[in-house]
Formats: sequence, structure tokens, C-alpha cells
Amino acid sequence: MSNIDPAPGYQAYNQPSGPERPVRQQATARRTALTVCTIADIAAGLLGLWILLFLLDANQANVFVEFVRGTADLLAWWSQDIFTMDTEGLRVVLNYGLPAVMYLLIGHGIAARLNRA
Repeated sequence: MSNIDPAPGYQAYNQPSGPERPVRQQATARRTALTVCTIADIAAGLLGLWILLFLLDANQANVFVEFVRGTADLLAWWSQDIFTMDTEGLRVVLNYGLPAVMYLLIGHGIAARLNRA
């Protein structure tokens, strides 16, 4: 045995060994995956809520409707005016629905990947 080798039974401070380590890593990965899923679901939900409020002709001067629209605009900034139709309702459904679907697909895809790791 050389001088560099640790003593028999040596365990580094605060580092789990054996089967405990993978369990902790799995738990952390699952919590992270749940967080990613939750964020994606909330983003898609807000976009869907704005579509619903628009189609139901909600009062645009209402504070809640303004908040939902502002949040949806922030979430869908990259997809604004991809589709330009004469029908306003269809334009809103497509321009806000596309990012909602993308957030769900990407978020749940990342979460599935984290759960497999």
C-alpha cells in the first residue's frame, strides 16, 4: 500500500456510498423533471387561457384579462404573426396555440429524458 492510498474503510466526508448515491441522484432528477413539467404546463395553460378568453370575447379592460394577455404575449413573443389570417380568432388560436404545444412537447420531453437518467 502506498502513502497516497486511503486507509481501509475510508469514506470521504459527506459523500454517500453504495446504493444510496443512485437513489439520491434519481430523486433529484425526478424533482427537476417535475419542476420542468410544471413550468411547461403553466406556460401552456396561460397560453390556452388567453386563447379561451379571446374566443369568448372577454372584457379586454379587465385586470385579470390584461395580465393573462401580457403573460401570453411574453411567452409567445417568438411566434407572433407567424400566421396572418383575416379571421382574428383563427390567427390567435394558431399564433398562441403553436407555442403552447411546443412548450408542452419540449418540457415533457426534457422531463422524460431526466427521468431516464
